[in-house]
Amino acid sequence: MNQQMGANGPMQFVLVEPFVYEALRSLIGKRVVIDTSRGPVSGNIADAKPDHVVIKEYDSTFLVRTSEIIWIMPENNN
Repeated sequence: MNQQMGANGPMQFVLVEPFVYEALRSLIGKRVVIDTSRGPVSGNIADAKPDHVVIKEYDSTFLVRTSEIIWIMPENNN
């Protein structure tokens, strides 16, 4: 296996999915359910970055990597 080495060790590559990132940014402040490879996470989107999203639910804060997201569903505000 051929690995490229940087000055401080192996180089890390992060795949940014622009459509997922823009969808998350458009939902900041809204309640969502996000399904991940580890299971669903629900709460309000507090922030979105190209590599992760911040979900707040009550006193808990979740940082979810965008690469782990399977789908995003806004919750109804009935």
